[in-house]
Amino acid sequence: MTNGLARSSVRFRPASFAGTLVALLLGAAVVVACGVLLQTGLTASLKPARYADTPVVVAADQAVKIQRKVGTDTETTEEATPERARTDAALAGRLAALPGVAAARPDSAFPLPASGRAPALTGRGFAALGIAGPGDTLVEGRAPGANEVVLDADTAHAAHIAPGANLTLTAPGGTADYRVSGLAAAQQAGPTAWFADATADRLSGHPGRIDAIAVQPRAGVTTAALAAQVRQAVGGDAGAGAGAGAGAVKVLTGDDRGAVEHPDLGGARTLLMALGGSFGGYATMTAVFVVMSTVALATGQRAREFALLRAIGATPRQIRRTIAAEAMLVAPLAAALGILPGIALARWWFDQLVERGAVPADVRLDVGPLPMLAAVLACTLAALTAGFLAARRPSRMRAAQALGEAAVEAPRPGAVRTVLGLVFAAGGIAAAAIATSLDGAKAAQTALGVVMCFMMAVALLGPWLARVAAAVLGAPLRAGGAPGSLAADNTRANARRLASAITPIVLVTAFCGTLLIIQSTVRHTSGENVRAGVTADHVVGATGPGLPAGTAERAGRVPGVDTAVGVLRTGVVYRNGDQLSSAPVLGVDGDPARLPKVLDLGVRSGSLADLGRAPDTVALSSTLAEAFGAKVGDRVPLWLGDGTAVRPAVVAVYDRGLGVGQALLPRAAVAAHVTAGYDSQVLVADAPGADRAAVAAGLGGLAGAAVTDRAGFVAQSDKAMEVNGWANTVMAAVLGGFAAVSAANTLVMTVLDRRREVALLRLAGTTRRQVRGMMRWEALLVASTGLAVGAVIAAVTLVPVARGVANSAPYVPPMLALPLAAGAVLLCLAATGVPVRALLRTRPAGLGAARQ
Repeated sequence: MTNGLARSSVRFRPASFAGTLVALLLGAAVVVACGVLLQTGLTASLKPARYADTPVVVAADQAVKIQRKVGTDTETTEEATPERARTDAALAGRLAALPGVAAARPDSAFPLPASGRAPALTGRGFAALGIAGPGDTLVEGRAPGANEVVLDADTAHAAHIAPGANLTLTAPGGTADYRVSGLAAAQQAGPTAWFADATADRLSGHPGRIDAIAVQPRAGVTTAALAAQVRQAVGGDAGAGAGAGAGAVKVLTGDDRGAVEHPDLGGARTLLMALGGSFGGYATMTAVFVVMSTVALATGQRAREFALLRAIGATPRQIRRTIAAEAMLVAPLAAALGILPGIALARWWFDQLVERGAVPADVRLDVGPLPMLAAVLACTLAALTAGFLAARRPSRMRAAQALGEAAVEAPRPGAVRTVLGLVFAAGGIAAAAIATSLDGAKAAQTALGVVMCFMMAVALLGPWLARVAAAVLGAPLRAGGAPGSLAADNTRANARRLASAITPIVLVTAFCGTLLIIQSTVRHTSGENVRAGVTADHVVGATGPGLPAGTAERAGRVPGVDTAVGVLRTGVVYRNGDQLSSAPVLGVDGDPARLPKVLDLGVRSGSLADLGRAPDTVALSSTLAEAFGAKVGDRVPLWLGDGTAVRPAVVAVYDRGLGVGQALLPRAAVAAHVTAGYDSQVLVADAPGADRAAVAAGLGGLAGAAVTDRAGFVAQSDKAMEVNGWANTVMAAVLGGFAAVSAANTLVMTVLDRRREVALLRLAGTTRRQVRGMMRWEALLVASTGLAVGAVIAAVTLVPVARGVANSAPYVPPMLALPLAAGAVLLCLAATGVPVRALLRTRPAGLGAARQ
């Protein structure tokens, strides 16, 4: 019987179940997309190319890790290093002495910008020749000496360079002339230059440290046996050690070797897991929330049907089983239909990350069955739960009472629902209050949680909010004539129906407003800091991988220059409670006492003149200092870009960090701990009375330099900030779009359920124009109430977050707020107006049919 009732309900009430199907389909698509990104982050790997013929590779772990006790378990937290982590060069010699090792070749790479006859090259030590395979050999000439270099044959022939030619090459360690001593086989990795090992060590900018060690076995030694010997020699796989960083050695085989060639793979995996996991969790909660709201609305609209079933003898158990059967008919099908759109969304999202350089191009999207199963299961359980809860009250009533209750709306929400709503509202307020005492990163992490608490409160207390809105806006509505008066009376008498329409608008406003205003606040504050903080007259940027060592010193000797300060952009990792976070850092060169002439950072305490007077000093932005709870004179624990742990002393705290740099360190302290030791920019201040154009022309004569004004400082803005900003925008679009479609879906379902009401109004003499006017006023009431409540939720959430992230009030650009408000109003008007026109095509005499 129940299966037959379920099939009949789906067949004869298609509009109601179509709305449910749309909500379930969209929810499944969001869950699948986030699940695919999460799965890709967990499984992302790259096939080795350079190390394809090297069975075992030894390299430093490309992540900083900390461990903490959670009960009896140990939990490891990690953060990818902002720069390439390296290992000790002396380890190669120790590994070469192992009985199963035939060769242990040290391998490092550093960029050489194009100069003169030579194109852009990758520099390596000559000991690395042969790593790429048996054909990776010297084909002409001899090995390089102290002032010599070997080029790959393809590059040499293309540039018409033969052995014996002289080249001027610039490396992180300096610029010098080198004689070409020989040619090597063509390289799959591109143009390459090999130096004598001692010379390469000096030129790399990180002497004594190497990228990796390629280990070859002796005859008869298996890869497993070789890896075991190497692990024992290096003390096991040290990558999981507490506080692991530089020097934490990993022994890699199989596809794991590809990560050595692509050290940015770790950061990409972290980003994908954050998007798929953290955002995916909130997106899944939102999807379940919307699905449950839609299913509950569709079930509640059938109160008369359930009452009639009770009147003809159906038991409460049969009604609940009917609802379960309906959910099992609709939910799996709808979720299955959402799989392909979800995969398409995940693929688009992933391709955009690759295009922005946040994910290596060779990583492939991992589309597996688990996200699809999770989507089907989550949507089915949400539909079942919502249906049971909505039908619980009518299914438990006595038959005669059920028909009476179904004729009118319940006078007020139940006590349990009201209490739960108040609890969630209190939880949201408490979470927002706690966020005011947190630093930026922690405060930002609370944002979506606060929004979810308030959204649950709105869903549960929706009828009360609708009654308040109807009471507050009732008088203005009645001033709008008969349509407005009808709208005011309808909204007051049908608060539950109004609440169902308001909740999705609140969801759109709160989620989109929170995510987009966070980003606008960060951009606005960053721009203000750069405009106020960068006081340099000229910014010398690089046309290649960076500016060679000594560029700031040479710029300082240009006539008319008063101050020249080199800037090396890097990052640090720091502990933020139980988590690890990263922050952009500037390594500054030159006299720190002259730094205020090119950077006015709004020093709050201490002095930038003390930066660099000792090698272990640092200046912190106020937000980073608050995260540490540090003041001038304190020592703070940091990991430099390559994971090296340091504890510098704080010499200054400044306000203008966002957009400029969250910390300043002496260049000498960070130069050996970056992927390539080139300055990103040189900031130049003119001497009083100097000819600005002449100074710019003189700076333009520096090798590999491009001169702009202070606006050029943002040309190399923090990549992580850009990616995070784009990710926030996409999250807002995904959640906002989902919520907007769900809002339209809910409004359409609500309007189509009012056939009897519209038919009765028409029989009573109400004109079509008055009905349309009434619906428009109701739509405007829904939009204004949803926008107002959503704006309050966003404001309560954003105030502590903006203070923590940007140390400012939330910045709401008019071109963001106005389109959002206009979009919500147009959405309500369209989603109400179109189905109303369809209803009005029915003649007033159709009241009898409307009762069916």
